[in-house]
Amino acid sequence: MPVKSYLVYPVAGKADELARTLRAMPECELIPATNHRLFILITDTPDERAEKALERRLLDVPSIQCLALVAAYRDEEEEPC
Repeated sequence: MPVKSYLVYPVAGKADELARTLRAMPECELIPATNHRLFILITDTPDERAEKALERRLLDVPSIQCLALVAAYRDEEEEPC
């Protein structure tokens, strides 16, 4: 069950269209940033195959200017935050 998060920048003037498109995708949860110039996108898919298919669909959305995968890593030996 891959869960990923992205920063999504809309094409100028297309933020509302982009929000509607992403909210219509059942694998996606969209959170607007407080400055309204970008969105935080959380995706949840059942397996890697579905994740790859979703990634292809996201890359085809014309109102996305930039899609940036957010990654974090924590060494298991480190103290928890």
